[in-house]
Amino acid sequence: MKKQGILQRALAETIAGMGHTDLLVIGDAGLPAPPGVPCIDLAVRCGLPRMLDVARAVADELQVEELTIADELLARDDDLPNALHALFPDAHVQHLSHEELKRLSARAKAVVRTGECTPYHNVVLAAGVVF
Repeated sequence: MKKQGILQRALAETIAGMGHTDLLVIGDAGLPAPPGVPCIDLAVRCGLPRMLDVARAVADELQVEELTIADELLARDDDLPNALHALFPDAHVQHLSHEELKRLSARAKAVVRTGECTPYHNVVLAAGVVF
């Protein structure tokens, strides 16, 4: 049994298989997974797990060069964007409309569905390289 890091098999396998510029979406409970994109469903109930908690776990294992959030999130909440920037301090931050973010999700290796029940609490992570 794995002792530390991400224990959820599909998420651990997805991260291990990611290459430079591959995308991983961490979304709230309402974000749809586009057709053909695997959905790694971690939601247990509303609020469990929180999107930011999942992002923290991913930050420990995935090198990220860019993160994308929705304009709508920026208009409603300063805390989450700041927390994401703190988790990925070297990543370029991009923002798009929520509809554009959903279209971008179609290129993702997977959409991770959390129990987050706060609107627009979604992020698209672009993998970087460690060298």
